[in-house]
Amino acid sequence: MIIFDLACQHDHQFEGWFQSREDFDSQLASGLVSCPHCGSLEVRRVPSTVHLGRSDTQVDSPRRESPAAAPTVDQRAGALQAFRHLTEMLLANCEDVGADFAAEARRIHYVEAPERSIRGVATAEEYAELLEEGIEVFRVQRVKPGDLH
Repeated sequence: MIIFDLACQHDHQFEGWFQSREDFDSQLASGLVSCPHCGSLEVRRVPSTVHLGRSDTQVDSPRRESPAAAPTVDQRAGALQAFRHLTEMLLANCEDVGADFAAEARRIHYVEAPERSIRGVATAEEYAELLEEGIEVFRVQRVKPGDLH
């Protein structure tokens, strides 16, 4: 099973699960892939924000799994460790601007403030407006260092 990050012509982002790259290409060409938000058939792959790869031992000895196969304990632990690492990296390297996120993202985009990585809180409406303005932002569930178990 392979997961692709996708977007439609209106930049609605979503993910699709496919058996292979060829399966995705075939379904796209047949008009079977559409945006769940607006129904658009103009869908494209977009870069993935996080890629969780397999360990070297798993790459050397590939296994065929059924699409419904549940992740192993090791896979879940690896994914949790990667999520913790990503969260810690974001917390350590992004300035927290709180509820001023949308305003500060605009100031950075329009070169009215120094370019830097920021994080904060934005409403769904503010998030959509930022995307419409061409400002690159992405959503991550808000977590604090003490929330990671």
